[in-house]
Formats: sequence, C-alpha cells, structure tokens
Amino acid sequence: MGQAEAWRLRDPTGGGASKEPVVGHACALLAPARPGTMATALNSRGVLRLRLLLSALKSGPQVPLARPAAAFGTSVTSTKVAVNGVHLHYQRTGEGEHAVLLLPGMLGSGETDFGPQIKNLNKKLFTVVAWDPRGYGHSRPPDRDFPGDFFERDAKDAVDLMKTLKFKKISLLGWSDGGITALIAAAKYPSYIHKIVIWGANAYVTEEDEMIYQGIRDVSKWSEKTKKPLETLYGYDYFAKTCEKWVDGIKQFKHLPDGNICRHLLPLVQCPTLIVHGEKDPLVPRFHADFIHQHVRGSQLHLMPEGKHNLHLRFANEFNKLVEDFLQ
Repeated sequence: MGQAEAWRLRDPTGGGASKEPVVGHACALLAPARPGTMATALNSRGVLRLRLLLSALKSGPQVPLARPAAAFGTSVTSTKVAVNGVHLHYQRTGEGEHAVLLLPGMLGSGETDFGPQIKNLNKKLFTVVAWDPRGYGHSRPPDRDFPGDFFERDAKDAVDLMKTLKFKKISLLGWSDGGITALIAAAKYPSYIHKIVIWGANAYVTEEDEMIYQGIRDVSKWSEKTKKPLETLYGYDYFAKTCEKWVDGIKQFKHLPDGNICRHLLPLVQCPTLIVHGEKDPLVPRFHADFIHQHVRGSQLHLMPEGKHNLHLRFANEFNKLVEDFLQ
C-alpha cells in the first residue's frame, strides 16, 4: 500500500486521534479471579469486559496515520533494511542525539500507531524511529507468525534494527504488545537500552483473558467501520488470518506457569522505566501496571484519570510532554 493510500486512512472526522483505536492493538487483560469464584468471574466481570470490548469495536476505530513529510516540519524518511533475514520497514524523523524507537501493538505499524509522536516529539532533542515488526505493516513478507518466543524475537529484531542504523544506545516507547517487547528488550539488552516508556502492557495472561481473546477472534463479527482501516492496510484475508493467529499466539502463555509472558524478566530491567496507565482503560486493568511497577526496580507509575488504551493518541500533547520530560 502506498503512502497516499495510507494517508486516506486517517480519522475521517478530521479530529485526529480522538477515538479509541482498533481493539487489535490491545492485549485485553483482566484481574485474576479469587480462588473458588472463577465461574462467577467468567460470567460477570469477564462478560462485562467483553461487552466493553465489543462496544469499543462497534464504535469504530479512527486510526491516525502519519501525514506527508511536509506536515512534520522536518523530513520523514520511510524505507526498509535487512535485519535477521527479513526486510524491516521503518520511518525516521528528527536530528537529536537521543535515539527513540516506537514499538506498536498487535496488527499495528509505526504509521498507524504513532502519528502524533512522529509529528510532534521534539526533533532537536530526539531522532525518532517508528518500526513495523516482521509480518506487520510494510515489513512483509514474511507473514506474521506467533511461535512461543515471538516477543523475544521482536525484541531482538528491534535492537538489531537500531544497531543496523548505527545508534549506539536507544530508548524505547512501547504500546500494548510493543510494551511487552520493550520490557523484554530492556531485560535482555541492558547495556543498549537507555530508558523505556510503556503503556497498555502486561506480564502474564489470565483465564479470563482467554474469553476476551476468543471474543475478538472472528473479525467478520467486527463492525464494518472497525474492519475497514485494517482491511485496507492488509486485505481482508491476511487481516482475518493474522487476528486468529494472534489469539492463538497470546493464549499459549496461559498454559505456562502463572500465565507467564515476561514476569520473570522484570527484575532484570535496569534502566529508568516509566509506566503510564489510563484509569479508564477497558482492556488492561490497573493491576497489570501495578504489577510491573512493583517488579521493575525504581520504575515510575503515572496515572492518567481519563486515559483509555489509546491515551497517547487521545491525549497526545500531555503524553508527549510526559515522555519528553522523562527522556531528557
């Protein structure tokens, strides 16, 4: 898909990032039920979460994409580079010494997930790179797959991409699945990661989550307004197939001890870490942010009372200032 086609996917209301984005960007997570009350949890809290999820779907996403380079006040390059046997697509802007990599969520890409950050993060302070993980966005082929170590693979790809681009040290901004990737990268490559900011991330999967995942598995049940942007980007078949594969991929962690994704790695994160959480996030409840905060030594937790899962889009100016102040 060309850039012209991508730009036409921007918010048709003209309001930019004022709406909740597609639910595919979320790892929809719920508080684990108390022992002996799982059936009740699944029939009450789980159902309520699912209804909230489907409500977000029916409202239709307004997915903000990057604008043409002229709108950014500085050039935005868009290209591919060979990394670990695949050609990874990325956008790059800014001229600052501090390199920052933006990591998108499920089915996301740099241009679909980070328009306000690509446009408005300080170009003199930062060099901003927004990538498409393998199998997402324009980093195709290959098709996206979800082996048991797909988050670790994404973390290695992300680090190796930035090393290929000759950055000596980097900071990470990770949303949802991208937040998980950022945590893993910080734990496994501590000498290379300067700071990280994460939001909408989780370190494990619960039984209630499985019901939520199953509820979004069949994209034919999504509203037309919700499906259209992703169909335009991927084509319906690839979009539908990849969503199903993601559900299977994320559910596999439920069968590991404690539903573990990366909880064992949190104590290994050494870099300054900012966790941002929207208190009205219907997809990732507060306890996930608290858990990461408790297990990443020295981390900061910032709560946004009106924030939902897409807080960096809906409250872009507040979020960008928060990030810039933390990274400096």
